[in-house]
Amino acid sequence: MTQTLTPTPSAPAPTPDFARAVLENVARVLVGKEDVTRLALAGILAGGHVLLEDAPGTGKTMLARALAVSLGLDFQRVQFTPDLLPGDVTGVSVFRPQSGTFEFVPGPVFTGVLLADEINRATPRTQSALLEAMGEGQVTESGVTRPLPAPFVVIATQNPIENEGTYRLPEAQLDRFLLRLSVGYPTHEEEVRMLARLQTQHPIATLGAVTTPAALLHAQAQVRAVFVAPEVQAYLARLSARTRTHPSVTLGAGPRASLALQGVAQALAWLAGRPFVTPDDVQAAAPGVLAHRLSLRIEARLQGVPDREIVREILMAEPVPAELSPNSAR
Repeated sequence: MTQTLTPTPSAPAPTPDFARAVLENVARVLVGKEDVTRLALAGILAGGHVLLEDAPGTGKTMLARALAVSLGLDFQRVQFTPDLLPGDVTGVSVFRPQSGTFEFVPGPVFTGVLLADEINRATPRTQSALLEAMGEGQVTESGVTRPLPAPFVVIATQNPIENEGTYRLPEAQLDRFLLRLSVGYPTHEEEVRMLARLQTQHPIATLGAVTTPAALLHAQAQVRAVFVAPEVQAYLARLSARTRTHPSVTLGAGPRASLALQGVAQALAWLAGRPFVTPDDVQAAAPGVLAHRLSLRIEARLQGVPDREIVREILMAEPVPAELSPNSAR
């Protein structure tokens, strides 16, 4: 239920051209995936990282590459395997005999977009090497802390079906991902269009940037200034609180999840050309933000209860703010 609010004088001027250019560019590569592309872009605009969880061959890697190219960001891909070491991701200090000193050789994490492909195939030690980078935008090696370039985004992929030779992401690492999304299979019509489009050459080979890293940083600043009424903040806080008392959940969403939910809702409002957040924005963001942060009881896991279904139950149970006070947007 969309509410009409009076924007504050300091509210950012929406720039729909930015979103339209990026979404249309990615659509040249991914057919019929506008919704998941919009949510992934919202996660990047909110300054977060994205986990793409789906079956092989659904376009997870292509989505990451297309977003990186469209945004004009440097792109690095790391195939996560059991023998991958933390230094293979963050970088290592190498001894140079000529000078008798150690020289730091940056790893692939020093980039704009890092694709951590099949992240759950690496050992927990290597997975944890990303925690500092994702949480603080920096890497500490041999006692020296080095900042990562800004903007910096991790887009990780994993196959939720195959478990052999994998290491489950712990809750602490899952919580570092702002969003968990599923690309999904295309419809019959979309698959036919994809076959025709990719018959001779993949569009990713000719895809170009439609914006710049500086423009993305400016857009991220505008997103943070999108107005959130106190009633909407109370609503999203109640949604997070309900996850902690749901009978199928042992560990619900924490305060970081509430901040993530607000950030993605702000980004969705900005992408829609609105300088304020509505309950609709919160509801659209909630499944991708909250579901992967829930630890389910053993009974729910044995019954195969999807975590996204629990979030949908919570959305249905929590009353939506019917009216916002006239002064809340001033």
